[in-house]
Amino acid sequence: MTSANRTPVRVGVFGLLGSGNLGNDGSLEAVLGYLRLKHPEVVVDALCGGPEAVTAKFGIPATRLHWYRGEYRTASRAGAIAAKGLGKLVDVFRTAAWVRRHDVVIVPGMGVLEATLPLRPWGFPYSLFLLCATGRLSGTRVALVGVGAAAIGNRPTRALVRWSARLAAYRSYRDTQSRDAMRAMGVDTTRDEVHPDIAFALPTPPASAPSGPPGRVCVGVMAFHGGNDDRARAEEIHRRYLDGTTRFVRTLVEDGRPVRLLTGDTCDAPVVAAILDAVDSPLVTVSEAASLADLMKEMAAADSVVATRYHNLICALRVGTPTLAVSYAAKSDALMAQMGLDAFCHPAREVDADRLLEQFRELEKRSAELRRTLTERNLVAVQRLEHQFTALTATLFPATDHAHALREAP
Repeated sequence: MTSANRTPVRVGVFGLLGSGNLGNDGSLEAVLGYLRLKHPEVVVDALCGGPEAVTAKFGIPATRLHWYRGEYRTASRAGAIAAKGLGKLVDVFRTAAWVRRHDVVIVPGMGVLEATLPLRPWGFPYSLFLLCATGRLSGTRVALVGVGAAAIGNRPTRALVRWSARLAAYRSYRDTQSRDAMRAMGVDTTRDEVHPDIAFALPTPPASAPSGPPGRVCVGVMAFHGGNDDRARAEEIHRRYLDGTTRFVRTLVEDGRPVRLLTGDTCDAPVVAAILDAVDSPLVTVSEAASLADLMKEMAAADSVVATRYHNLICALRVGTPTLAVSYAAKSDALMAQMGLDAFCHPAREVDADRLLEQFRELEKRSAELRRTLTERNLVAVQRLEHQFTALTATLFPATDHAHALREAP
């Protein structure tokens, strides 16, 4: 049988995509770029959090991840609790039916094996487990590509994540700590590789002189309340983060520095509003970035970046702008070390505006040196990602080609 009359390979992409998180959507964009370049013949669709947004932005068909539309709202009334419980049962059959229609399902990047932000076991961890379990039962190969992982204290969440990883046909991680975390949770990682975050495969904006006012600083903020194990003091952590960040921005403004506030998720808007209320100055403006490409344009035009969200950091580092990480998890520290800026990390749980300013001034003093370092490290990251995509092709697509041949044999 010739390739001309062979049924196209069917590839699904899965995750909290199209839900307002720019980093998740950037990971999807990178994987779609790989597929369109290396495997233009495949047919792609998504099972995701925001199907309408994914279809509008990326031009692929998409199905809602959860049957119950109120999945991520707290259920307090009996009717809502019953509907949410029914949704968990319905999603077993919906997920299985969707998975069976595909030869390969790719989970593109994202921190799907971690709980560094508040997370309930019966939310996304349950959905990921359904995906990997039905993939194993139906013979559909599930690939966790360049994902993040971290040690998880909550037992139900840890069990769901561990079994999801075990049942996946392919795993790679965005840093060594992620692979180590999965090994510590009982997953055999002998054949699992580590590559840079797949967002480093995204194209960068053309090099140009900064378009904003001289001395602009991009400050990426986040609705940060700690992680899964910090729920008891979530408000205290948030208040300290917000107060420290606000003091930092105010000091920059007092020094005459224009500040551009950036976010990475729609839930970050209240933090921006609070800073604007506290620092009433025309020097503080807000970015309307709707993608990682937009964020990279903003950051390429800045003298320096101070950011919290992981993919804000990636965007800044990718365009070679000196960056200070307000780090909320080990993945941020690992990323900064990978890019040669490990001296410029500050804890998000204990933001100290005075110390942050000291680090920022040192960052700017070493700006020329750090830009050279980032140029070198970016070249290495892109080369390593080429290996990631080559390995992905070798692992996934020959197997599906063989499956097609068997399926279509007379």
